[in-house]
Amino acid sequence: MQQNYQDAMAMVRKFGKPDLFLTFTCNPSWSEILNSMEGVQRPEDRPDIIVRVFNMKLKELLEDICKHGIFGTVLAYIYVIEFQKRGLPHAHILLTLDSER
Repeated sequence: MQQNYQDAMAMVRKFGKPDLFLTFTCNPSWSEILNSMEGVQRPEDRPDIIVRVFNMKLKELLEDICKHGIFGTVLAYIYVIEFQKRGLPHAHILLTLDSER
């Protein structure tokens, strides 16, 4: 946790304050999760599938933002993953954009 804080502060020193703060939350009703259930299983019975699908979707989101530039050119980003009380993961993402483009 301390390392994440230090990384975020270094990012601010180099690039300035972040431009965007995003929260990406797992939805247990995503089709990829529901299609992986067997019989009477519910998503909360398979945290392994929930986390695996969440990580794949988070990776896709970051790729869309950083490589495909849906918000513009990204100079830097940092994120942290937390778990809600009901066990679902969510990510807090800070983005610093290039203001010259």
